[in-house]
Amino acid sequence: MKYRKLGNTNIDVSVICLGTMTWGEQNTEAEGWEQMDYALDRGVNFFDTAELYSTPARAETYGSTEKIIGSWLASRKNREKVIIASKIAGPGPYTKHIRDAKVYSRESIRAAVEGSLKRLQTDYIDLYYIHWPERWTNFFGRRGYEHQEGWEDNFKMRLEVLGEFVEQGKIRYIGISNETPWGALNYLRIAEQFDLPRFMAIQNPYNLLNRSYEIGLAEISVRENCGLMAYSPVACGRLTDKYIDGTDTSECRLNKFKHYQRYNSDNNLLATKQYYEIAKAADLSLAQLACAWVNQQQFLTSNIIGATNLTQLKENIDSAGVVLDADIIKKINAIHELVPNPAN
Repeated sequence: MKYRKLGNTNIDVSVICLGTMTWGEQNTEAEGWEQMDYALDRGVNFFDTAELYSTPARAETYGSTEKIIGSWLASRKNREKVIIASKIAGPGPYTKHIRDAKVYSRESIRAAVEGSLKRLQTDYIDLYYIHWPERWTNFFGRRGYEHQEGWEDNFKMRLEVLGEFVEQGKIRYIGISNETPWGALNYLRIAEQFDLPRFMAIQNPYNLLNRSYEIGLAEISVRENCGLMAYSPVACGRLTDKYIDGTDTSECRLNKFKHYQRYNSDNNLLATKQYYEIAKAADLSLAQLACAWVNQQQFLTSNIIGATNLTQLKENIDSAGVVLDADIIKKINAIHELVPNPAN
């Protein structure tokens, strides 16, 4: 396993991060434990979760993933061996079962942190994210920016409240997720101006079908030393062999949850088939090609992989040992030129 520094801290995180959002929905507690045992044995020391999980977000499964991680930590008594990241859920129609609010507030942030600590059965969270902006921007499945009035800037308040938890030792470092370049720079400016905690990572989608992070945010990651934690490296499973070779089942994510449409357009399918041909020519699975390509990016800190079984988990973790040569990278970029960012 390879490791990289978390921002400007002394923490070394594995280049592969174990994503956990299926635990409690598509995976049982026992399967979650099995995945954590296997990942840790393979050198993966970084686990990512959120109060929202499992997904899709439902009142019946709210917090289930954190509870599974918490029960595993209590059983294995190995808290010091893993770096744990979690997130506060933002406002939205599918989070009203968590809190029915249009903005982040001091009270909601405090409640979210304390709730996650309890479910995780830990005294501290290593990295804590704002899961998505409350302002009207960068929504899932929508391209471009549509300005709307009425949002009041509360960046400073969020950093102040999170700073209280940092001072108490309940959060070690903070991060942002699903943010834009403007949002990232605003957080950095306010943190410096008022001597508040500085974020150490940005968790955004990044894969062969969605390279929008490269436009603006990649430079911020490198110059400001706050690397990308890439989620959806295999595009909700679209960038895997099964949807092309016909081995997918009704339980596969894109088949089971039909509302996940980001990776289902004709251009997504067109590009995916071409990436598949590159993978086969290199004697790789499509998932390994997709993950290895993410792993090699200069602005990346860690690649958040997810799996519903150990076969998939092994395949994704093995990508840490795959190095794509210049010829493969050239072919990937040629497809990107023809079908740029088909996912929205």
